[in-house]
Amino acid sequence: MCQVLKVSRSAFYEWLHQVPSKREQEDLLLKEKIKETFSKSRSTYGHRRVKKELKKQGISSSNNRIRRLMKELNLVPIQTRKYKATTNSKHSLPVAPNLLNKDFKADAPCRKWVGDISYLSTEEGWLYLATIIDLFSRKVVGWALGDRMTKQLVIDAMNQAGLTTRTPL
Repeated sequence: MCQVLKVSRSAFYEWLHQVPSKREQEDLLLKEKIKETFSKSRSTYGHRRVKKELKKQGISSSNNRIRRLMKELNLVPIQTRKYKATTNSKHSLPVAPNLLNKDFKADAPCRKWVGDISYLSTEEGWLYLATIIDLFSRKVVGWALGDRMTKQLVIDAMNQAGLTTRTPL
């Protein structure tokens, strides 16, 4: 069903030929700058980082305005995963033998232990967690936390596990 708009002909033509407001003109220019900044970031910047980049260029605007314009432009940032390289396999150092050979079953406590180092991203930076796990109980028997991945971190985890008093057989 077609509805008739009750608008005078002169009002329609006035609306058709109206000049965009100052705010609309500013939004058009700002949209171009936002698109440019967003593409330079390889689609990773959100409204806060776009605002910082625009501020460096001398363009001041609020977070809400930039967020609104990015939404109008359908600019959605891609979230990148944080990555930390922790292994360097290209070395000439000796490698410990694989004693377990994928046999992760233990018939008694303190017979087989395994260890691992994990890294955790925190607000203050990366932290490294070294753990020692008893394969019989599957419980952590020793652990250590540090801001650097060093051999001392592993030694501290082994000492907490009581390696000197409960040596696996």
